[in-house]
Parts: sequence; structure tokens; C-alpha cells
Amino acid sequence: MTVGTCDYCGVVIPSQRTPLAYKFLIMAGWCGCCGALRPRYRRLVDNIYPANPEAGLVKSNMDKLVWYAANSPDKLDRIGEYLAHRLTRDIHRRRYGYACISMDAVDQLLVTCHANSLNLFVEFFLQMVQKLLECSEPALQLRATDSFEKFANIREDTPSYHRRYDFLVSKFSSLCHCSHQHPPTCVLLRTAGIRGLQGVVRKTDWNDLGENIWRPGHMEKLVPSLLYNIQDAPALQSNAGAGLDKGAVGTAARGGEGGESNTEDAVEGTGQSTNKTPPELAESCLRELLARVTFSRIGSVIRPLLVHMDQHKQWNNELMAVHVFKIIMYSIQAQFSINVVELLRSHLSDHRTSPSRCGIATVLGQIIPISAGECVGPSVIEMINSLLELVRLSMSETVAELAVGGGGVAGMVCQEEQQQYQDKLIHALAEYTHHLPDYHKIEAMPFILTKVPGSERVEEGMRPAAEVRLQHLLLNCLLKIARRYQNSMYYSSFRTAFLARLLRLSVSSDAVVRKLILQVLIALLPHTALPTAITLSTDGLSLTARNVPPVSQDMNFWKKCGLEILSSVQDGCQMANNSNDNFTAAYVLLVQLLVEVRAEDVPLDVIRTMLNMQEWAVTTSSSSGVSASVSPTVVASVHCTVAAVMAVAAALVPQLSSHVQAVITRRQEEAAWLLPNEGEVAIHAPLQHTLPPPHLLFNRQEIITLLQPTSLNEQRVLGSTSSMSSSLRRASTTMSAQHQLAHLSLGADSIQEETDSAASSPALTRRDVLTSVETVPFDAFKGAATGLGFVAGGRVAEHFRGEEERRRQQTYALLHDSYEALLARPQPEPLHSKLTEVLGRLPPPTSTLPPITPSFGLATTSPASTCNSFSGLKPLTMQLPYPDIVIC
Repeated sequence: MTVGTCDYCGVVIPSQRTPLAYKFLIMAGWCGCCGALRPRYRRLVDNIYPANPEAGLVKSNMDKLVWYAANSPDKLDRIGEYLAHRLTRDIHRRRYGYACISMDAVDQLLVTCHANSLNLFVEFFLQMVQKLLECSEPALQLRATDSFEKFANIREDTPSYHRRYDFLVSKFSSLCHCSHQHPPTCVLLRTAGIRGLQGVVRKTDWNDLGENIWRPGHMEKLVPSLLYNIQDAPALQSNAGAGLDKGAVGTAARGGEGGESNTEDAVEGTGQSTNKTPPELAESCLRELLARVTFSRIGSVIRPLLVHMDQHKQWNNELMAVHVFKIIMYSIQAQFSINVVELLRSHLSDHRTSPSRCGIATVLGQIIPISAGECVGPSVIEMINSLLELVRLSMSETVAELAVGGGGVAGMVCQEEQQQYQDKLIHALAEYTHHLPDYHKIEAMPFILTKVPGSERVEEGMRPAAEVRLQHLLLNCLLKIARRYQNSMYYSSFRTAFLARLLRLSVSSDAVVRKLILQVLIALLPHTALPTAITLSTDGLSLTARNVPPVSQDMNFWKKCGLEILSSVQDGCQMANNSNDNFTAAYVLLVQLLVEVRAEDVPLDVIRTMLNMQEWAVTTSSSSGVSASVSPTVVASVHCTVAAVMAVAAALVPQLSSHVQAVITRRQEEAAWLLPNEGEVAIHAPLQHTLPPPHLLFNRQEIITLLQPTSLNEQRVLGSTSSMSSSLRRASTTMSAQHQLAHLSLGADSIQEETDSAASSPALTRRDVLTSVETVPFDAFKGAATGLGFVAGGRVAEHFRGEEERRRQQTYALLHDSYEALLARPQPEPLHSKLTEVLGRLPPPTSTLPPITPSFGLATTSPASTCNSFSGLKPLTMQLPYPDIVIC
């Protein structure tokens, strides 16, 4: 209830605060604002204002007011109310100097007073800040920002449950988008807005019980305001940039020249200044904001950022987009970085058809290595699978566009954009797995390989262009991962299923795919004793004879995978569309196997493979039908590769040096096109097929003769290499899992039985043991065990498909046919006859009981015949022949 308004000062007079002695004065319209009749706190407040506002705050009187407020904390709210009243009155009367003095007084009171009633005083302080921000004068807005920034650095003792900062967030955000005509003033206002937002974040985050600044409504204003200023940095400007020009930022950084003198004079006397430009200050504020983000608040910060990037088309400015997300990744807590990547990947999935997808994929490829170290468990495969799914969808869209006739210039541009998008996705996938730990790499590589077309079965003929491109992209990604992987164990690097898929792709009809597979195998093998760069040459490497003992791990690896790898290399080199890169990759792989795999059989198997390749080249040159499909250059390249590998094998097995060097010397004199030259093969190859004379070829029998004095088994040089590869490389997905697992686990088509006692006997050498090994075909062994008989290697798949069809028909008949129909089916040999046959082979039992003779008067008939002797009775059901289809 109010009594009236003072005619002198305009204060509304409440009846509760009116002393009874002054009722007559109040009725006369006077509040006691003059002289000794004013309350003490009002007299102290009035005394801090000088006669001339340019003189500033009266320091001695301000000290009295501070002492009074500290000793009478119950008066703080009244002091704040009166200061707010004086500020409002001075603003209306355009006495801005006195308004700034009021803010100086409030600032000192906030710093010096720490009472429990400070919350009430702060409410009046925020009203004063709001009044200054609502003014159109830049000087007052800057002064309000300075005061609020000081207040934000004060830690309050008691939380505030009712305080709200909605207006301040909105007003400071609008200052960040200021477009004042005077560039220096515009920069100052933007800086003030950023500092104000920084103060709001700092104040609300300290006080957990206060208003939650992380609400989406606040973040949708705060984050875009910071990004709007960051994108104006000169280093991040592009053709797509907009907003404040570079001249404004530079002029403000230098302090400005000319302009509104009144505004600059007013600004000089207001609060705190900074030397940072708005982009620098906005970046600092964004870093501080992200450093305070917890797990549950990541989405509230990242989603407004993504919306801003979409609306302002900042994805096209890759410098800006990458810079912002690197700020996020390096400012946020490390364990939360993977959540940012997940949000960006999800955003890319939602915008995979928009023009900004290439920019999003670029940013994803730049930031995804930062979070790779924080990925554990299923999240690794989930991320890889999601990126591969995006690649697959993009490929499907490309095929669909071509199917509907997307030709012309627009269609070509669209295809180029799709290819760029796919390349960026593969780059992101490669960077992600490239930075994973080794134990994650070895799990990621087989998963990526399963997505490569043609890895599940050996392809026949050419594939569509989209699948070929997908093969190239994924294999390049796999190669990048393999080169970073540190191999420690063969069994972990060359798992059976993984190696089987690699070898199926190694005989692809695409030369690029074959080259990439060879390079992947090279990267997965160790590189301890090899130089960094290996060129295809017959000079050989600086290697010495193998004097290290065999290692059991290497021997097991070679026994399981060696023949398959050599067979794939041989089949790949015999393709008609090979290039120099294919032969170089094959040479490096064979040299790496010779040097790195410490097993006695490696040089012999490699030599056998080279001799088989040489025989193929000779047969191709002499056969007119085969030579028509293979060019003379490929045949000459095979000869060059064989010569280079034989030179390395001779360095490891000195007994072969004389023969190999003699053949190479004769080739240099008579047929230089049979030798590589400076890393190139078949430089001077003839235009037509030319059959080399026998003295220019490596002789198998002579090599066997040279190996006889050694402890090596020279018999391994004989035979074919490719005959042992069909079980692993050409296994089809239609085979049963059991059959395929049996082949993959053995890695060969035969079972060799070698007793440890014979191998360890000092009287027998290893060569004698190997020559006495009995080789049994695996299919024959399995057929004998299961009673199915031997199945030819080329009819394995058909046999198992027939067995599967027979079981399906039997199951259907058992479920749907009647009992009589089952009896009527043609039955195989009854089960009881086989049991009788087996039991008949057992020796007769020895019994001590006397034999039963006819003297007892009993007939020697069986119980079954006795039961059947009764006429008129039907045979029992248990005596009917039970169909074998029911017997499990």
C-alpha cells in the first residue's frame, strides 16, 4: 500500500516505511529526501555522487558506504534498490555519467560484501545491468558488460534458486551479431557480447543449483553466436563466408581511425578492454564452454552447431568446418570425443543426399583419428560398419542414377561428386582404423575384407564398374591399415578365413585388385631383414646364406599357408593383363617370404614355383592357341621375374649360385629381354612370341643335383604348386560349413603322417623321413570314414549339394507322409543286416554251461517262430520292418 509520491524526488512512498512523526509531511507530498530527514543509507548513497560526473566517484564517501553495508548487511537490499532507482532516473534524464558512477558503486559493493543477503542485492544489480543493456548507447552497453563480467568472477556462498539469465543470454547473443555502421564500435560491441556470454556460462556452471545454461533454448542462442564470430577470422575466410569484413576486424585490432568521437570518448572510460579480436575471443569462449561439457550435455552443444553449419552453408568452407571441429575435439574431455564423432556421423547419414555431404565427410575424416584411441569393444566395428554402409548406399545411388539415364554434363558432375564423397568416406574409414591399436586393427581388417565384392568366391568374368570401384576403394583402405599394423604373430595376422578371402581376390580378373592384394600380403609380413626399397633386379640383395635355425612358428605358418600363397602368386603372374606393378609386387612378396620366414622348405618351394612359372612361359610361347590370348610382354615379364627371384634364392642357398649366375650371364649376352632392367620388366620384349633356347633357362634337374649334397629335401623342387590351392582359394560359399572348415584348417589337400620319433632319430636325416611319408588324399580319408566313398576334387560341391537335397526330401517325407507311404519307399540295405554282419565277425562266446540237447524234449525252435505258429493271429507290429528313414 502506498501513501503517495514525493514531489521532489519522485519516489513512491510505501506506508510501511513511513514514521508516524512525518505523516503530515507525507500528506503534503514530501518523502523526507532533504537534509537530516533522509534515511542514513540514502544519505550515504547520495554523497558518493560528485557535482560534476566527470570527476568520478567520491572515494571517501564510497568508503563510508562500503563500511556501512559491511556492518549492516540487512541494509544491502535497500541500498541496491535505491541505486537502481538512481540509475533508472539518470538514464531517463540522459545523465550517463551518473549512471556509470552508480555501476561503479555497485561493483565495489559486490566485491567487498559477502553476506547471506547478497542474493537480494544481486537482483537489483541484474536489474541495473538490464537497464543499461536496453539502452541504445554503445557506451552503456559496454559498461554493463564490464560490470557483469566482474560479477561472474565472484563465487557466491549460497546458491540462488530463482535467479534467471534468459534476458542476458538473449541480449549478449544479439550483441554478437551486431552490425553497427562504425566498424570499430561494431567490433567492440561484438566483443562485449562474447564476454557477456562467457560470464553467463561461467556464473551458471559454478552454481549447480542455479539456472541450467545447458538447456537447448540457451545453447541455440549461445553456440551460433560464437560460430558467427569465429567464421569471420581472416585465416578462415572463403568465398562462402559472410558477415563482418576483414577490414573491420583489422581496423578494430589496430584501434580504429576516425569515427564517432563521442562514442569513443565514452568507451574510453568504461571498464575492461581487451586486445583480442572477436574471432579469437569467440574461440576462447567456445573452448571454455566445451571444457565444462559433461557426457549428458554433449548433444545440447553439438546439435545447434550442426544446424548453424547447415543454415549458413559453412560445410563448403572446409577450413572453417575443420577448424571448429578440431576446437571441439581438443577442448572436450577425451573420453567424450567419440560421442562427437557419432553425432557427426549420424548427421552425415541424415544429409547423405545434400550438397554439403562432401564437406561433412571431409570433417569426419579429419577428426575421426583424434577419437580412435578412445574406442573400445563393439563401438569399433559399429563405426566401421556405419561408414561402409554409407559407401554402399552411395554406390547404389550411383548405379540408380546411371540406370535412369543420368547422362550429359549434369550427370557427369553428379558422378564426380559421388566419387569425391566416396573417396572422403574411405579416407575417413582408413584414418579411423589407421589410428586404432593393433588388437583392434587385426579385428577390423577381416571385417572390411568381408565387404569387398568377390572375396566370398572366385569370380568369373568382369564385374560391374560400381563393384570394381568399391573393390579398389576398400582394398586401398585395407592396404593403409596393413602398413600401419605391427605384425607379431603369424597366426593372428593370417587367420584362415582372412587369408582365404585374400587369396580368392589374388586371382581376380582385375590387375589392380591383384596388385593391391599382393601389397597387403607384403605389409602383413614382417620387415626385419629387408631394405626399405626393393627394386626388381638380378643383382640380388646384400644377403648371406641362411644360418639361423628354423622357428616352430614360421614352420607352422609355412605348412599351413605357404603353398597357398605361392600358388596364388603363380596364378596371378600368369594373367594376361598384368602390368609392371604386378610383377614388382610379386617379386617383393617372394623375396620377403625367402628372407623373413625361417623354415627350411621355403627356398625349395619358391624355386619350384619359379620353375613352374618358367615352364608355363615356355609352353605359352610354343603353343599357338595359348599365345594368342597372352601377349609376348607378359611372357617376357614372367621370365624376368623368375630370374630376379632365382638370384635372391641363390644368395640364400650358395650351392645354386654357379648355375643361376651362369644362366643370367648367358641371358645378358644373348637375350637381354629375359632380364629386368632398372626395376622394369620386358623393356625390350619381342613383338612376337620367341621360344628361348634351353641353355638360357633354369634347369630343374641340375638344381636337384646341386641340392643333393645339402640337408635340404631336393624332392620338393619337383611337382606342381597350383594343384594344392583349390581347397582354399576356390572354396564356394555354397559348401557346408563343416566341409569348408575342414579344408581351411588343413590348408592342403593331403594329410602327411610323420612320427616324431623318426624325425628326432639321429640315424635318419630329415630328407630320409620326408621321402618315406605316405600321402593320403583327404577326400578319400573322409569318404572312407563316413562310408560315402571318394569324391573327386572337382565334384565336391555337387556331392554335398546332393546330400543336402536328399536330407531335405527325407525330412519332408518324415513330417508329411503316412506310415504306409514310408514303408513303400525304396529302402537301402536294412540296418539290422549290417548289425548282423558286424556281430557275425565277433568271436563265439565261451560258456561253461552245458549245451542244450533234444533229450530234454523241447523243440529247437526260436521264440519268434513259436509265436508265429499260431494261425489266425496277425503278425505283431514290432515284427514289421521299420523304415530306415525313421531310424536316426
